[in-house]
Amino acid sequence: KLIIQPDDGLAPVLKAVRKAQKTLDIVIFRFDRPELEKALEAAVARGVVVRALIAHTNRGGEKVLRKLEPKLLAAGITVARTADDLPRYHGKMMIVDGTLYVFGFNYTKLDIEKSRSFGVVTTDKRLVREATTLFEADRTRQGYIPSDDRLVVSPESSREVLTTFIKRARKQLLIYDEKVSDNLVLRVLHQRAKAGVEIRVIGRVEKSIDGLVMRKMPGLRLHVRAMIRDGSSAFVGSQSLRRLELDGRREVGILINQANIVKQMLDVFEEDWKEAGGKPLAVP
Repeated sequence: KLIIQPDDGLAPVLKAVRKAQKTLDIVIFRFDRPELEKALEAAVARGVVVRALIAHTNRGGEKVLRKLEPKLLAAGITVARTADDLPRYHGKMMIVDGTLYVFGFNYTKLDIEKSRSFGVVTTDKRLVREATTLFEADRTRQGYIPSDDRLVVSPESSREVLTTFIKRARKQLLIYDEKVSDNLVLRVLHQRAKAGVEIRVIGRVEKSIDGLVMRKMPGLRLHVRAMIRDGSSAFVGSQSLRRLELDGRREVGILINQANIVKQMLDVFEEDWKEAGGKPLAVP
């Protein structure tokens, strides 16, 4: 299933937490939703084993995270903090009773109610197992070795998986990204554009590429990182196509091949593109 923000709001996340029966693992980078905090506490009260992995830092919101930790602990939630070996642990995901949720948005009012973003829900057993392995590795501060590239994880696999995703575009590549700046990615985009692939970006690309057209996100804050390739496959995650987010931080995304989800993402992109209208956004 696809979660579309701001259309769907917090409801899909609250529903998942409120329906949890046995286990719930949640990764938190930013958090300011009291109703979600209460739902997590209620899950513990009815016997669900709830574990929270909280980022060791974020820009401007670290105090909120440090206040959140003792509150969750007091409610009976097992709380762990990410290591500080990476500058940021920026991924956002949740695993509830064998269902994986990968979010492009944080658990905040700004991300959920005022930003364009996506989330993906899957019960694919291999993906759930891979996400659980990642959660355990980060929770216990152990190394993580990817075994399923459909879960796109920085710094371990994102560069290879996402550049390959772009290279395989044959007709069209649609991108949501606030700033595409990685040099290798830019070279691959140039190659694809030169090969005749239609490339459109809602957001910004650092360098001018002939054949690539940009527009500004209309009406909403742009927070999503996503790509749609040839109308048949897609990516949603927390990582922009920037060097630090590919190579230096913990980021989590997911590759999608289900036609109905890809079609939903394509329709949202085309509507945003249409609303953006006007002249293409110039490269600075």
